[in-house]
Amino acid sequence: DSDNLWWDAFTTEFFEDDATLTLSFCLEDGPKRYTIGRTLIPRYFSTVFEGGVTDLYYILKHSKESYHNSSITVDCDQCTMVTQHGKPMFTKVCTEGRLILEFTFDDLMRIKTWHFTIRQYRELVPRSILAMHAPDPQVLEQLSKNITRMGLTNFTLNYLRLCVILEPMQELMSRHKTYNLSPRDCLKTCLFQKWQRMVAPPAEPTRQTTTKRRKRKNSTSSTGNNTNSTYSKKKPAASLNVSSQVPVSVVRLMLVLYNLYVTLCWGPKQNLSRHSEWIV
Repeated sequence: DSDNLWWDAFTTEFFEDDATLTLSFCLEDGPKRYTIGRTLIPRYFSTVFEGGVTDLYYILKHSKESYHNSSITVDCDQCTMVTQHGKPMFTKVCTEGRLILEFTFDDLMRIKTWHFTIRQYRELVPRSILAMHAPDPQVLEQLSKNITRMGLTNFTLNYLRLCVILEPMQELMSRHKTYNLSPRDCLKTCLFQKWQRMVAPPAEPTRQTTTKRRKRKNSTSSTGNNTNSTYSKKKPAASLNVSSQVPVSVVRLMLVLYNLYVTLCWGPKQNLSRHSEWIV
């Protein structure tokens, strides 16, 4: 819990309340792009060190700064993220790419957007370790295998995949923290409000009043026209569109995803109130 509070304080100091962090890279199965919000950024940095990293820093070369009305943008096409791994073996990983940061133009100068595009990476093993395990071919074969994928650990990659589910569920977690409702009640309330917005009729635009010249008509014709116009203006009441209602399968699917999120983050038997600092 103390680590979670420390990472949240770290993010509060350097990131805006509406900040976003984006990572773009290409894996064996194609290009990937993950974007997480302010509430998920602390956990991202925490997973980096949970994956065996003991040191992390960035090297910026030939970065360019541009000033705008309310923000400052730093664009570095030659950025290197250096991570020192202590496990499963002592390895230095250099991840190269382009880093674009946008800061708010005020006294705090906190980060509003963070976008790191990874191009390539290198894993460096000290010669002393290779010489130490030279007689053992199995250890040498183990040392020759990569410990990261595009410079990211499996802890971080799994968390980014989980964030694909967590990002759309921010409204549920926010309602849980605000009103202290159960996950099922939060889901019902959110779906009911979305259903109300879907079936609500759109507001009619205001019509401009135009002045027309009156034409003199006899009483018989005017009475008949008024009667016809009265019946023609009557329309049947708007019926409820069944297709606009949220299917039960969608409700069950969202509930399953929410339970999956709780299980993956804290385990199935943990109390959510103990971890409310991670639920927005």
